[in-house]
Amino acid sequence: MSKHLTAYSVHLFTALGASLAMLALLEAMQHDWASMAIWLAVAFVVDGIDGPLARRFDVKQHAPEIDGVLLDLIIDFLTYVMIPAYALYASGLVPGWSGWIVVLLIPFASALYFADTRMKTADNSFAGFPGCWNMLVLALLVIGPPWWVALGLVIILTIAMFAPIKFIHPIRTARWRPLSLSLALIWTGGISYAAWTDFAANPALTACITVTSLYLLAAGVVQQVTDRA
Repeated sequence: MSKHLTAYSVHLFTALGASLAMLALLEAMQHDWASMAIWLAVAFVVDGIDGPLARRFDVKQHAPEIDGVLLDLIIDFLTYVMIPAYALYASGLVPGWSGWIVVLLIPFASALYFADTRMKTADNSFAGFPGCWNMLVLALLVIGPPWWVALGLVIILTIAMFAPIKFIHPIRTARWRPLSLSLALIWTGGISYAAWTDFAANPALTACITVTSLYLLAAGVVQQVTDRA
């Protein structure tokens, strides 16, 4: 296979995320949160793989007709923002007036963040919370907190999108990468298992998702503090 076709196939692989987003949306509209979670988890894996593939096969040089960065952002906005916002609203995790706040606030703030040219840091982390609302809604489906806790997390993370706080990328952030990637894989496996069991109550799994989620949220801040120290 020529370098052009190989690189172009990476774009096709990335575009697969849009179809996965549609499958997740269809399941969310049926209130089948377990199936929605499975499709979002698959999309999460695709998103984690396509970046390294794009760099490995140098798609910018060999398939420049497609803007891979823009393609990735379009799909991320679907799977990371729009579908999770709808799921938070429709699932009852944030009911009534709080659901309206969530379903309007998340897309509004995320649109501004995704267009911000300063969203990446020098060490390939994110400047501000990177709008990974899919991870929040999936974790909340497992943990099942009171509605006011879910609403508070949405508001805090929305503010954090525009705060000078670093959030790691489990693959691209070199510092603590083995630990970060391992915990991200554990988190993904835990979410997949929870979806497979239709989010049945499981205290051990709830603890696992809580701990790994807190690490992924806080690791960048800890790195910032230790760097300054």
